[in-house]
Amino acid sequence: MIRTALEQISLWAIPVLLVGIPLVGMIKKVKVYDVFIEGAKEGFQVAVRIIPFLVGILVAIGMFRGSGAMDLLTDALRPVMNAIGFPAELFPLAVLRPLSGSGSLALTTDIVKRYGPDSLIGRTAATMYGSSETLFYVLAVYFGAVGVKRTRHAIPSALAGDVVAAIVAVTICAWMF
Repeated sequence: MIRTALEQISLWAIPVLLVGIPLVGMIKKVKVYDVFIEGAKEGFQVAVRIIPFLVGILVAIGMFRGSGAMDLLTDALRPVMNAIGFPAELFPLAVLRPLSGSGSLALTTDIVKRYGPDSLIGRTAATMYGSSETLFYVLAVYFGAVGVKRTRHAIPSALAGDVVAAIVAVTICAWMF
């Protein structure tokens, strides 16, 4: 029953949004296309301002993965992961997802190819990917765009959210599949 409801929501979510947002704008007498173009102009200006932050993040991630540090960390934590019921194969994804969208997408794709899209590991990887955010990218982009230098509680809170997302993804997928 839950699965059927989720499939129906997934089927209709995008069409409803694509029709609903412009419709609400037209009802409120908003020039939807003009507002869209203004937003696109602002987005381009933000993109130019955040390029240095993106380059720094991408270089750091490339160094971490390329050095083999991720494999060493995964192998060291494998006994702990197995003891708590968290698949060790998904640990690199849980670590990489907050850091890099493209890196975590590549890792998710690799996991799905290796274990299959209908396997528990494949489904859990896809769920983890979809239920968390690239928090350092987002913080660098948004905080960098507005000039925030001190993030205070944003990083610990976002990391806690990503840990919860990973745990819940593993739990729900183990329960549903």
